[in-house]
Amino acid sequence: MATTANRMVGDIGGTNTRLALFDAQTKQLCFQCNYRNRDYDSLADIIFAWLHDLSRKPPEEACLAVAAPPFDDEVRLLNIDWRFSPRELAKQFGFSRFGCINDFEGNAYALPHLNAHELVTLQAGKPVPHSRLATLGPGTGLGGATLDNRGPKPIACASEPGHMGLTPATALEFALFERLRSENGEVYAERLLSGPGLLRLYQVLARERRVDAPLQEPEAISANGLRGECLLCVETLELFCGLLGSACGDFVLANGAYGGLYLAGGILPTMTDFLRKSTFSRRFTAKGKMKQHLSDVPLYLVCGDSMGLVGAAHAPV
Repeated sequence: MATTANRMVGDIGGTNTRLALFDAQTKQLCFQCNYRNRDYDSLADIIFAWLHDLSRKPPEEACLAVAAPPFDDEVRLLNIDWRFSPRELAKQFGFSRFGCINDFEGNAYALPHLNAHELVTLQAGKPVPHSRLATLGPGTGLGGATLDNRGPKPIACASEPGHMGLTPATALEFALFERLRSENGEVYAERLLSGPGLLRLYQVLARERRVDAPLQEPEAISANGLRGECLLCVETLELFCGLLGSACGDFVLANGAYGGLYLAGGILPTMTDFLRKSTFSRRFTAKGKMKQHLSDVPLYLVCGDSMGLVGAAHAPV
């Protein structure tokens, strides 16, 4: 549901904030600016800077997609010591309407508005019009949401797939999970399926293989693995993709989102070819009697970088 008024839209993460103007006439984003959160004391300071530089009349309404757990009028970000009240921000900056949604709820509202060039098909499946869609993606954590298209208006529902259980499926995975369980207790999805999880997977695999694990950043592990320069990194990525496929299959089954799964987040677009060649799709469908149903679910990788802003532009406020 598109707004009929110009709208400030935001994608607020723990590290960066992106703000843009959604033009109600052209239905396009403009005046997009990226900010490093550490350079500002609060979200209000970023909004003030954006409005100060805006070369046209301030928008009448706003909607922010925020990487935060469920909230009412007090939003607390997990990865930066920020909290804010949407009601107070609306009053401070004179917005007549002000919405605030979870970041993956924003991703879900963006799904009907994605362009073909922003999508990479991982499994063609058999698309079913007006069915429930899902989006999930690893980043700092593992976020997810669904979009129900069966009514007169799309309805997004945020969820926390990062805290779902995660099940090993191979002898190696069972061995790694036993190590993790004895060292850290419960093994849930985002402990392995996230940026920090990729590093954790690399380190526990090194202990299992009894080899050194000198890398300390998930970006370095991914880069070395994609170039094939480090066998430990390659195997780490293979494990990551297989486990992600299993988690995605569970997520679709739990939500009945047979209309399509859209993978988002900052990690996966850098490893498109690797993901295609991995066991991801096979593990996605390896769900017993539901295998054929999951084989019919379209799988897409979202490569555009404005998903949260587009979702905030089309979310109801």
